[in-house]
Amino acid sequence: MITHRHFNGLKTALLFGVLWAALLGIAMLVAGGRYILWFAGFGVAMTAYSYWNSDKIAIRAMRARPVSRSEQPAMYRIVSELTAPLGVPMPALYVSPTAAPNAFATGRSPKHAAVCCTEGILGLLSERELRGVLGHELMHVYNRDILTSSVAAAVAGVITSLAQFFMFFGGGTRDRGRDSGAAGVIASILVVILAPIAATLIRLAISRTREYDADEDGAKLTGDPLALASALTKLERGIDAQPLAPDPNLEDVSHMMIANPFRTGGAVSRLFSTHPSTQERVERLRGMAGLE
Repeated sequence: MITHRHFNGLKTALLFGVLWAALLGIAMLVAGGRYILWFAGFGVAMTAYSYWNSDKIAIRAMRARPVSRSEQPAMYRIVSELTAPLGVPMPALYVSPTAAPNAFATGRSPKHAAVCCTEGILGLLSERELRGVLGHELMHVYNRDILTSSVAAAVAGVITSLAQFFMFFGGGTRDRGRDSGAAGVIASILVVILAPIAATLIRLAISRTREYDADEDGAKLTGDPLALASALTKLERGIDAQPLAPDPNLEDVSHMMIANPFRTGGAVSRLFSTHPSTQERVERLRGMAGLE
């Protein structure tokens, strides 16, 4: 549908390759890989559940409600105008009674898509800026990013589960210790500790890469990259002033939102963020408009 100048599809594929390599590597540590099929099956089940129910999970977490055309005429008009030329179904529209400004799209396919805006973002942005945001969110659905993020989260979860299994049940460490000595035991322990961290960082890198794609594709869809750039700048200020309170349910769906809904901290916090920096996103969008 739309080409990517930044080769983000290739980046995503490479990151997935590293993620699966980490999964296979740590699986071999757990009793020589004898339980890999169990954990792989568990991962597939997790992926299928989260992917199939992604819309319900996210909508429920944000306490959103469906809205009619008469309730949100601007949202309906914008989404209808953006989807009509693409020949795709109109997604269901929701509004979350949340003052923190944000928006997200979810759903396992264009036929089962939902777009949600918070009351905060509807009160903060102009209609032009809202159009830029909704274009971004629609492209998450059409680029199948919900499937991508579900698979990445599931694989990272399996790696963490394998590491915990290895840590609590030994995973054959004692036998390897007789063969390779203390150095082998220490190496195994380091892998168990570092593998889940690496898996999390890779999953977050995949999420950040998909954000760049949605920015670029959404800007092409609307034909107005500066509208999205302006919206992102406003959102960063709005979220700094009124972030979402930390909540495990919200943290599980935060990667779907157009901007990190929680207050960002220092360099370590940004490293574990699901979103790239607003400054870099704005610079890319300004570059699309020929201003950089």
